[in-house]
Amino acid sequence: MREELMKILNELRPEVDFEKEKALIDDGVLDSFDIVALVGDLNDTFDVNINIEDLLPENFNSADAMIELITKLQGEE
Repeated sequence: MREELMKILNELRPEVDFEKEKALIDDGVLDSFDIVALVGDLNDTFDVNINIEDLLPENFNSADAMIELITKLQGEE
């Protein structure tokens, strides 16, 4: 899962070190357009449905947070 996520993130923003970054939203590294594209890719790739209530900064501030969100959503289906 991590490898697929990193591929998506690196295609979205190749200049960002997603392994180290822990405040992607809080520091403005990812903007709203990035999140829209990212949510679509995550939904398709991981067969989840990220809802509006999941669009919280803490769910997208780091790759680890995104993996937690994906894992949680996969468990709900």
